[in-house]
Amino acid sequence: MSNSVFQSVIVQLKEVPDRIFGVVDTEGCVVSCTDVSLLGERWPDAALKVAGSTESAVTFGQKTFRAIVSSTNVLEYAVFCTGDDDQARTYCNLAYICLNDAKMFYEEKHDRGTFVKNIIMDNILPGDIYIRAKELHFATDAPRAVFLVRQLGRSDVATVDVLSGMFSDKLQDFVISINETDIAVVKQLAGETEPEDLERMARSMEDTLRNELFIKTVIGIGTVVTHLRELADAYKEAQTAIDVGKVFDTEKSIINYENLGIGRLIYQLPTTLCEIFLSEVFKKNSIDSLDQETLFTINKFFENNLNVSETSRKLFVHRNTLVYRLEKIKKLTGLDLRQFDHAIVFKVALMVRKYLSSRESR
Repeated sequence: MSNSVFQSVIVQLKEVPDRIFGVVDTEGCVVSCTDVSLLGERWPDAALKVAGSTESAVTFGQKTFRAIVSSTNVLEYAVFCTGDDDQARTYCNLAYICLNDAKMFYEEKHDRGTFVKNIIMDNILPGDIYIRAKELHFATDAPRAVFLVRQLGRSDVATVDVLSGMFSDKLQDFVISINETDIAVVKQLAGETEPEDLERMARSMEDTLRNELFIKTVIGIGTVVTHLRELADAYKEAQTAIDVGKVFDTEKSIINYENLGIGRLIYQLPTTLCEIFLSEVFKKNSIDSLDQETLFTINKFFENNLNVSETSRKLFVHRNTLVYRLEKIKKLTGLDLRQFDHAIVFKVALMVRKYLSSRESR
C-alpha cells in the first residue's frame, strides 16, 4: 500500500509533545515519520524483535513498537513511538489503532475498486462474484448506474481525482480508470431514480471537468441495474451509447442508452443488410441523388412532426413551395413523406445511410 496513507495519519500526531511517531516496514526501514530526518533509516534488529511478538507492544532501543499485521497474522509494518515507559506504550497503542484502521480502509477500498473493475470488464466468473462480495462485505442487491466518461482531444490524469472528489461515499461509489481516455463511474443509487436524475449527474461531471481541467468529454449512461453481476452489461450499454451517439447524435455530449431508440438497432445490423435495405427502398434513384437543400427540407419536416404549415414557417418559405418540394421528393424516390408509413421508411433509410457513412470513414 502507499506510504502516503500512513504519513497522512502520522503528521497529525505531531501535536503530542516530546514524542516522535513513525512506521517501519518488515526490514526495519522508516517509511513514515513525524521527524522527516529519520525517513529511510534502517533498524533491522527492531523489525526482528517486533516480528517475534505481533500480539502486543515491545520496546527496543528506547522506542516502543507495535506490529501491524496482515489477515494471516504476518508482520507487514510496525508503528513506533519514542520512549520505553508506560506512557510511550499507551501512545504507541493509540497510534496503532489509527494506523491499522487507515490501512484496513485503504485496502478495503482498493480491493473493492479492483473487484468492481473486474466485474465491469468481465474478468471474473459469475459464481466468484458472490464469494468475493461476501468477503468484502459488499451489497450484491442494490440499484447502481454506470457512467462512461470519455475525454476528447486532450486527456488529464487528474480527471480520476476530480471525479472521485464528487462522490462522498468512497465505499459504495467507484471511479475507475479504464484506459488513457475512458473512466467508468459506478454510482450506487438511493430509492427511485429517473433518467433525468442520471443525466443531471452526468451534466455535473461534464461541467466540473470542463471548469476545473478544461477537459471536453462525452458521457454514456447505461441502464440502472439491481445486482452486481449486471454491472458488466450496464458498462457495455454505456459504451454503446457513446458509439451510437457518435453516429446519430453528434451534437449531444451526454447519451443515455435508454434513449437511443432505433439507432441502437441499426448500429447492430451488418453493413451488407443495410446496403440491401437502401437499394430496395430507393428503387427509382439512389438516396445520393438528393441534394443538400432537399435533405435539409426533409430533416426539418421530420423535426416538425410532418406538419406542412409549421415546417414552411420554420423554413421561411410559402406552404405551396414546401408542397412542391415534397412532390419532387416523391417523384425522385417514390416515397410520399406526408404519409406516415412512407415517412418512417425514409427516416430509417436516412439513419442507415448515416450509419454506413460512419463505417466507411473508419
